[in-house]
Amino acid sequence: MKVLVTGVAGFIGYHLAQRLIADGAEVYGIDNLNDYYDVNLKQARLKQLGAKNRFTFKLLDLNNREGILQLFHKQNFDNIVHLAAQAGVRYSLENPFAYVDSNLVGFANILEACRRSQPQHLVFASSSSVYGANKKIPFSVDDNVDNPVSLYAATKKANELMAHSYSHLYSLPITGLRFFTVYGPWGRPDMAYFKFVRAIEQNQPINVFNYGKMQRDFTYIDDVIEGIVRVINRPPQLNHTNDNSNARYKIYNIGNNQPVELLTFIEVIEQAMGKKAIKNFLPMQPGDVPRTYADVDELMQDVGFKPTTTIEQGIEKFVRWYEDFYQCQNQKVSQTV
Repeated sequence: MKVLVTGVAGFIGYHLAQRLIADGAEVYGIDNLNDYYDVNLKQARLKQLGAKNRFTFKLLDLNNREGILQLFHKQNFDNIVHLAAQAGVRYSLENPFAYVDSNLVGFANILEACRRSQPQHLVFASSSSVYGANKKIPFSVDDNVDNPVSLYAATKKANELMAHSYSHLYSLPITGLRFFTVYGPWGRPDMAYFKFVRAIEQNQPINVFNYGKMQRDFTYIDDVIEGIVRVINRPPQLNHTNDNSNARYKIYNIGNNQPVELLTFIEVIEQAMGKKAIKNFLPMQPGDVPRTYADVDELMQDVGFKPTTTIEQGIEKFVRWYEDFYQCQNQKVSQTV
């Protein structure tokens, strides 16, 4: 199996590529290595992947329409996992055009390339952000998601609509995955858990928004990857029960199905680090939501999998990785000085 992973230098893309290679697939990865967060971390992920057989990397931006089309034409991928996107809810308030360029224009280029090459399956990253301030819990894929509270969420909802139209028009098998607060080793430095660990280590205060009255369905990276791999191998078929179009199209939630209070989450980090946090309580930020909670019944029914990693297990693994990785980075810096 030959799989294209977009955003391969990113958190989820890196872990997915590792897993696919271990399973015997040939992985072709693309990324633009933008500086939204530390490019050195992205390079370190690529260095790990570069040591593997059956891995090829190409520096390529989603906005490069001709480059994307030529790549698909030359490589003839069996499956596409599209993870590349401009991430971050809060950053979308500062730089909206980055989301238009990457999440809308870039995704349109991927869809058009798939129309021309007809892969077996396109799997793309959506987000739990599409649920907005949904008060019905847990969040179900059947819920109305027409009220996004951030531009990031709006682009992800738009991706789902774009994908459905291409599936309907061109019989493309497409599956969207709504990820719920993915965390773990090699994670993103802009995520709260990463910021918390870094601040606690450096004896700096952590910002606790909405005065700690938040819940998140934290989902460990290994569980997310298991879900993605199972979904890749199960392209959607026509189903006219809930959809009268000709779309071979499906949406799943991938979440832990066990939301955790923010203050409890911080306590777990403190226990793993053996150190207390200095908390700076603040009001809710624009574009944020008070809770996320995934209904994963359809994922369980269709692919036979439900995330199982507890928050204690996952945070322990992340903290140990963080300590090892940055100790190594500091040693490298001291050796070059």
